[in-house]
Order: sequence, then C-alpha cells, then structure tokens
Amino acid sequence: MSNPPRIPDSAWRKSGYSHGNGGECLEVADRVPDLIPVRDSKRPGRATLFVPAPSWKDFLAALQDGAFGA
Repeated sequence: MSNPPRIPDSAWRKSGYSHGNGGECLEVADRVPDLIPVRDSKRPGRATLFVPAPSWKDFLAALQDGAFGA
C-alpha cells in the first residue's frame, strides 16, 4: 500500500481484554475496505500495520481456539 489512508483517532478501538494499567495493547479500526488497520495503543503515531481482512479473521479464530496458549 503506497499511500495508506489517514484513520481518524475516533475510529480506533482497544481490545475488550485491555486494562487501564498501561499494559501491552493493540488498537484496530474498521475504516479500510478489505484491510484491518492495527497499531500500538501506547505509540499511536508510529506505523500502522494493515492486515488483510481474511487473515485477521483467521487470527481471531486461532486466538479463540487457544492456538497461542493464551
């Protein structure tokens, strides 16, 4: 993606598993067709990772199935 879209701050959301204790958190937004933007909540000004929507869906399913030991 040569010119990634600007995503407004209001579009980002944290995981429901995030806590207010300053832990490791990711934020996601649903503003880009076919891509899921992902960023570090503690460093929102840094690079955004754009994950293809089917890959993100597979990742979430693997998390729910306990594939990562969490």
